[in-house]
Amino acid sequence: MAIIGPQTSIMAHVLSHLANELSVPMLSFTALDPSLSALQFPFFVQTAPSDLFLMRAIAEMISYYGWSEVIALYNDDDNSRNGITALGDELEGRRCKISYKAVLPLDVVITSPREIINELVKIQGMESRVIIVNTFPKTGKKIFEEAQKLGMMEKGYVWIATTWLTSLLDSVNPLPAKTAESLRGVLTLRIHTPNSKKKKDFVARWNKLSNGTVGLNVYGLYAYDTVWIIARAVKRLLDSRANISFSSDPKLTSMKGGGSLNLGALSIFDQGSQFLDYIVNTNMTGVTGQIQFLPDRSMIQPSYDIINVVDDGFRQIGYWSNHSGLSIIPPESLYKKLSNRSSSNQHLNNVTWPGGTSETPRGWVFPNNGRRLRIGVPDRASFKEFVSRLDGSNKVQGYAIDVFEAAVKLISYPVPHEFVLFGDGLKNPNFNEFVNNVTIGVSKRIKKISFLLQSIVETDCNSCELFISAFRYLMLL
Repeated sequence: MAIIGPQTSIMAHVLSHLANELSVPMLSFTALDPSLSALQFPFFVQTAPSDLFLMRAIAEMISYYGWSEVIALYNDDDNSRNGITALGDELEGRRCKISYKAVLPLDVVITSPREIINELVKIQGMESRVIIVNTFPKTGKKIFEEAQKLGMMEKGYVWIATTWLTSLLDSVNPLPAKTAESLRGVLTLRIHTPNSKKKKDFVARWNKLSNGTVGLNVYGLYAYDTVWIIARAVKRLLDSRANISFSSDPKLTSMKGGGSLNLGALSIFDQGSQFLDYIVNTNMTGVTGQIQFLPDRSMIQPSYDIINVVDDGFRQIGYWSNHSGLSIIPPESLYKKLSNRSSSNQHLNNVTWPGGTSETPRGWVFPNNGRRLRIGVPDRASFKEFVSRLDGSNKVQGYAIDVFEAAVKLISYPVPHEFVLFGDGLKNPNFNEFVNNVTIGVSKRIKKISFLLQSIVETDCNSCELFISAFRYLMLL
């Protein structure tokens, strides 16, 4: 009469076609691919919030902290790939973007971590320092262990892991020391389930039955509620005095080459559509909270806990809900109030970032091959308190230098720079001569750009290498 599962979206895409053919509702609390829509798969029901809302929460976090570009690191499977596509759409609406997509094969951990290391090295040389990891627990754990070895868990980096990490944190307690150390400073999310007596009692029964040998993560709660959704729908179907019956499917019985699959033994559930209606019209309170489906089959009131991994485990810094956005107040306390998504109403508690810093990272740096700002400094014979050469080296010091460095720190983005001394330190250099030298250098570059642009006009080329060269040269001025 119903199928619980499958665990992955890869299988859900395949089995949903069979569920449609047999009119058998299929309910999954882990295959949360945003592309598994009710229009394409009418007999497939997600009994936990779709990853569309998870990606919306991450996009709002990125916007909240003022970052404009992120890097996505994920596996090449339906769930991970379609989740990142949804994230890209959500970011675009907030004037942000994914600057690079690092894709890992599904068997990356089984074969060799070399693929992980290669992608991390590429990311290390890029501008963005905000990295979203959407993968599976085993792969994710390896990613962070290798990132730590490469020095990518230090100050300046931002790592946001999707719900796979909270599943790991809740299921395996305590984590191995090596894993725990590599995760410090990471942000992650967990599907929010309100505290209630029903949830507390269930967790107590679970701990008693498992004797503490198996940790309970949020998907265990959703598994329990999924069984109850089906049980209540069965009761309603029986109370309606419907005759539960099955009929053979000509398409399957006539199919040849089925082999050991024995597809001809499968039958159509004659009351499947009626049973599906009872399922999607569920309105009950479970261990995960209020269970109800909207007309598009999405779960009512999707929300997430936002978690920061710290030295002594992890701590919650706030919540996200589709109703009120980012908040330090539990979502259930805000549902009765009008939705307020203004920027001034978005709040999260302080974060301990990678490297142990509490200062929000800028989110990007100049790439390794970026051009530094060159600042001309007079090597004067007088007023050395303002600026002077340090002990005969090419380093400079003084009041003017200190003021400049302090001002640079206040800018919201990094400014790599170097000081270029002008003069011999025995006499004050001529300022006009210095300006003239700079002007000559700029003029030479402008002439080269003019030549390149003229070449484009003469060749009537709209998108050729000459234009790219001219633009790059202009950016170096």
